[in-house]
Amino acid sequence: MATDRKHLSGTETTTSAVASPPVTKRLTAGVIGGLAGGAVFGALMAMMGMLPLIAMLVGSESAIVGLLVHLAISVLIGLGLTLLLSRMLTGYARAAVVGLVYGALWWVLGPLLLMPSMMGMPVFMIDAAGWMSLIGHLLYGVTLGVTAARVLRVRA
Repeated sequence: MATDRKHLSGTETTTSAVASPPVTKRLTAGVIGGLAGGAVFGALMAMMGMLPLIAMLVGSESAIVGLLVHLAISVLIGLGLTLLLSRMLTGYARAAVVGLVYGALWWVLGPLLLMPSMMGMPVFMIDAAGWMSLIGHLLYGVTLGVTAARVLRVRA
């Protein structure tokens, strides 16, 4: 979307602004991107045996329950990206970088702060599993960003 403005000096300038996609498109991108990123990260978590820990958030120890909880959280976080930052997902490279930063942010918020707080564990404790979690969150973020950008580009 471009707008022309005439200045007092008589010269004209054109400014460019990126319009937000429709809400339904952003919702779709968040769900699909969240599921795609959640599937990639979920596979890593399954290999590490971490899904039962995620299931403990809802009082279970089942890996299947852990995967379902993980995917639900992945969709919610995906919706956060696309509803708040869709204007930044204008190309695949940029979406990958935005997703990478978003994934790192959620690594700090999720496994380092919120999850330990909910489970009565110490916060901001980083061990080998914590570093693997960072890798998973970064993979999640890149996959989310690029997938969401793709969905946002598809014409209705």
